[in-house]
Amino acid sequence: MNVKEALQQRKSVRAFLNKDVEENKINAILNAASHAPSGTNTQPWQVAVVTGETKLKLQTQIECQFREGDKGRADYRYYPETWIEPYKSRRVACGLQMYSTLKVEREDKQRQLNLWAANYRAFDAPVMLLFFMDSSMQTGSFIDYGMFLQSIMLAAVEQGLATCPQASLADYPKTIKATLDYPQDTVLICGMSLGYEDKNALLNSYRTPREETSSFTRYYK
Repeated sequence: MNVKEALQQRKSVRAFLNKDVEENKINAILNAASHAPSGTNTQPWQVAVVTGETKLKLQTQIECQFREGDKGRADYRYYPETWIEPYKSRRVACGLQMYSTLKVEREDKQRQLNLWAANYRAFDAPVMLLFFMDSSMQTGSFIDYGMFLQSIMLAAVEQGLATCPQASLADYPKTIKATLDYPQDTVLICGMSLGYEDKNALLNSYRTPREETSSFTRYYK
C-alpha cells in the first residue's frame, strides 16, 4: 500500500466489529506516528489508550452527562462561534448525508440524540484513544498534533484497522482526566475510535465529498 492509497482508503468509521485490537498493532501504529514532525522536535503528544473496563466506566460517565443535558466544556474552542460560507454549508451537508443514509427524519429527535450519544462511547469501538498536551504549549503544537493524528490514521489503515477522529470526546475533560487520574492542567485535544470496521453497517456506507484541488489552490509563477 502506498501513501495515496492509504489517504484514499481512510475514512471516519462509526460502526465497529466486536473484536479486540491486538496490543502489538496499537504499539506499531503509535510507533509509526511518533515519526510525525513537530516544531523544534517538541513532540507535544501524550496518548491514553483506553480499553476494557476502564473504557466502559469512562464512556458510561460521559454519556450520562450528555443525556442529562450537560453539554460539557472542552479545554479549547474547536469550532467557530459564527459559521460563514462555505464552511456552514459543508457542515450542514455532512450531517444531512449521515441522516439521509440512515433514513433519520428531521422530526425524530430521539434517534438523532442516540446517534450523537454514540460519540461518547467511541462508537462502541474496542479502543478509545485520547490525546493530551501540556497547557504550556501554544498554537503551533496544535499544528504538530494534526500531523501526528493523521499519521495514526494512515498507520491504522496499513494495519487493517479503522478510525474516527472525534472532537466530541474532548467535551468532558474534567471527567475524563479524573477517571484516568490524568493531570487536570493538561489540554485534552480530542479522541479517536480505533477498531475493525463493520463493513456491513449502513452507517459506514457513505463517504463525504472533497473539493476539487483547483478550488483551494493558487499557483504563483
